[in-house]
Amino acid sequence: MPPFRVQRIDHVVLRVHDLAGMQAFYCEVLGCREERRQDEIGLVQLRAGDSLIDLVSLDGKLGRLGGAGPGTEGHNMDHLCLSVDGYDEAAIVAHLEAHGVRVGEIGSRYGAQGEGPSIYCYDPQGNMVELKGPPAA
Repeated sequence: MPPFRVQRIDHVVLRVHDLAGMQAFYCEVLGCREERRQDEIGLVQLRAGDSLIDLVSLDGKLGRLGGAGPGTEGHNMDHLCLSVDGYDEAAIVAHLEAHGVRVGEIGSRYGAQGEGPSIYCYDPQGNMVELKGPPAA
């Protein structure tokens, strides 16, 4: 056993083509807020509850270190799952659609808190984001 215990995801880093568009999606659509910005290295850190979503511009200092960026045939990750409070499937779907967000599969999935409802949607760069509700009773 390691001398530590993993508690939660601290942050996720996404390498992005369009920093402003991605920031608008995560802030205006999903409700994150900008916490810290380091333009000299092409990094914007967004507060997502207890965690951070870091956006790294592909043309910035950090982004160039990662090689080729994500494209139509390859993404940065399979998906990012965000636990959400106040889960109301109809209201969430209506909100996403009102913002022109592509909504994917809706169903019950297992996550860190157990089995519960979730909605897949896609950010402007095609990354899948899962909005996860509370575990079923």
